[in-house]
Amino acid sequence: MRGTELFINDHLLDLIFESAYYGIVIVDCEGIIQYISNNYCEFLEADREEVIGKHVTDVIENTRMHLIPRTGQKDMADVQLLRGEFVIANRIPIIENNEILGAIGTILFRDLDDWKKMNSHIKDVLSELNYYRNEWETENGLKYSLHDLIGNTPEVTELKERVKRVASGDISVLLRGESGTGKEILAQSIHKLSERSDKPFVKVNCGSIPEHLLESELFGYEEGAFTGAKKGGKIGKFEFAAGGTIFLDEIGDMPQHMQVKLLRVLQEKEFEPVGALQPKKINIRVIAATNRPLEKMIADKLFREDLFYRVNAVQLFIPPLRERTEDIHLLVDHFLKKVTVRIGKRVTSVSPEALSIIEQYEWPGNIRELENVIDAGVHLSDGEIMGIEALPDYLVKSKTTKMEKRSLKNIIEETEKKAIERALKQCGYDKNKAAESLGIGNSTIYDKIKKYTITDCVE
Repeated sequence: MRGTELFINDHLLDLIFESAYYGIVIVDCEGIIQYISNNYCEFLEADREEVIGKHVTDVIENTRMHLIPRTGQKDMADVQLLRGEFVIANRIPIIENNEILGAIGTILFRDLDDWKKMNSHIKDVLSELNYYRNEWETENGLKYSLHDLIGNTPEVTELKERVKRVASGDISVLLRGESGTGKEILAQSIHKLSERSDKPFVKVNCGSIPEHLLESELFGYEEGAFTGAKKGGKIGKFEFAAGGTIFLDEIGDMPQHMQVKLLRVLQEKEFEPVGALQPKKINIRVIAATNRPLEKMIADKLFREDLFYRVNAVQLFIPPLRERTEDIHLLVDHFLKKVTVRIGKRVTSVSPEALSIIEQYEWPGNIRELENVIDAGVHLSDGEIMGIEALPDYLVKSKTTKMEKRSLKNIIEETEKKAIERALKQCGYDKNKAAESLGIGNSTIYDKIKKYTITDCVE
C-alpha cells in the first residue's frame, strides 16, 4: 500500500496522542486498523497488540471509520454510543496527491474531566439526539450488528469477512441456513456496514403475510384500488425502503405470482402499486433469506429459476450450531451476560456438568434455541452458578439417551479426536508441536489424523 510510512512510527504517534484527551484510531483504505492509542484500548478493554491488524468493525461497535476511505468525506462531531457512554467522534480521510490512503478518527470520552464539566444544556441535547437515533433504529428494525455474530471457528470468521466484502456494494445477497442460525443478524450487519446505513432497513417475512395481501403490503396501493382501500392509498414496503435495504425473509414461501412481480423489480428497478397507471422507479438493495431447498423447488416448478439467479448473486451460508460446537461456550457466556443484565439477576457462570450437556446436544433450533435455554436457566437458577437442575428435562434426557447408545470405544475415540483437534488449533496446525503438547509421537498423531479424517490441518 502506498503511504505505509504514514503508519509505521507508532512511538511518535504515542508521544503526540497519549497526552491528549482523545482516543485515536487510524485505518488504511481497507478499514484495517494500523494504529490505535493506548487510552482508546483501555476504554475498549482491548489488547493493543491483538487489535492492530483487525478490521475496525471487529473492534469498535457502531463505527463508520471503514466508510470514510470509500467516500472521501469528513464525518465531524458525530455523537456515538460506545460501551454505554456518549462519545463525540471525528472521522477524517487521509489524502495524499488526490489518493485516499486511509482515515483517522478521534474520540472524546464522556468520563474525562472536561467532558464532565460540559453544561447541562449540551448534555441534554446529546441525550435527546441519542434517544431519537435509537428511536429511528428501532422503527427501522435495526438491533443487530456483526458483533452479534458470536464465534471464532474458521467458518464463522470467514463468514464475517465475506459480509464485510459484500456490504459495500449493491449486489443482491441470498442468506442460506437452518432456522435460528442468525440470518437476520447477517442481513442487518450488511445494511449497517453499507453506504445505505443511514437509509431504511425494512424486513418482510414472506411466509407470514396472507397471500391475498402480499402484493399490497409489498408494493402499496392507490386510492380506490379496491373496496376498503384507504383514502390517499398506502405506501408499500418497497417504497418505504427507498434508498435503503429490503430484507425478504423466507423468500422460499413467496407465492409464484408474486415471484414474477419481484423479478420485475429486480430487473427493471421499478414496481407498480395496486391500481396504479404508471410504474414507479425504485433504488433499493435486496437481501433474501431462506431455509428451504430452493434448487429442489426449482426442479419441482415451485420457485422461478430466473428469480433464484437474481437474488443469488452472492450466497452466504450460516452453518448450524451442531457443526460449530467450539463456539457454544462463547455463545453461552454471551447469552448469560445478556439475560442477567436484562433481568438484574446475578448468575455468573454455567457448571462444567451443565456445559457438557449443552455442548453435546444437537440443537435443532440452533442459536435461537440455545438463547431460550440460557434465558430459562437464569430464571431457574438458585445461586450464581447455573447447574443441571436449571436445564430443561429434554436436554438432560437427550444426553442420557445419547450415552446409552454409545459404546465405551465410541466415547474414547470421540474424546481423543476432540483433544487432537483442540491441540492442532492451539498449535497453529503444526502437527509436531501438537503431538508434543499431547505427549505422543509424531507418527502417532499423523496416524490419528488419518484415522479420524481431521481435514482442517495445513499440509
